[in-house]
Amino acid sequence: MELSRKDKDYLLGVAKHSISYYLESRRKPEVREIGFYGAAFVTLMKKGELRGCIGTLDAYRDLARDVSDNAMNAAFGDPRFGPLDRSEFNDLNVEVSVLTPKEIFKGTPEEFKSYIKKEKCGVIIEKGWNRATFLPDVWKMLPDANEFLSELSFKAGLNGDGWKDCDWFVYSSIAFSEDWEKIKI
Repeated sequence: MELSRKDKDYLLGVAKHSISYYLESRRKPEVREIGFYGAAFVTLMKKGELRGCIGTLDAYRDLARDVSDNAMNAAFGDPRFGPLDRSEFNDLNVEVSVLTPKEIFKGTPEEFKSYIKKEKCGVIIEKGWNRATFLPDVWKMLPDANEFLSELSFKAGLNGDGWKDCDWFVYSSIAFSEDWEKIKI
């Protein structure tokens, strides 16, 4: 997966513009497509604290539209937070993570744990209706593989060892961000 600096700048601008436009009009903006399908997460930080993070795991629409919708969902629809209000806008920093297609991992729980610890990749676990993911950046906050997998299990609604009895998927991502004020569309 290759994204030029121009593509990255454009996608960061799409995220900022989408949130700003929705704050003003309560409507989705029109977005110029980038020309290929992609899956992305948009993470919003406010003064160093998570303020919203929403994304898609599978590419099913143009990447620019995916970023736009996920930016608005992170700002106004993340169930962990109330909707963003105008007073918070200037304190936000945005990060866009574009994901590679997920790959199923076959092996034992110990092989899986060893692989993800070495690769520091994104991880998805699935068991029936229970599903959760951590982006590769989460390794910075949870560097211990046991804690990483336990927290991911809890996020999926499973017990701490629930990951051992799941389908496992791995992916990588290209994450990029800039200071919020420097992003131009």
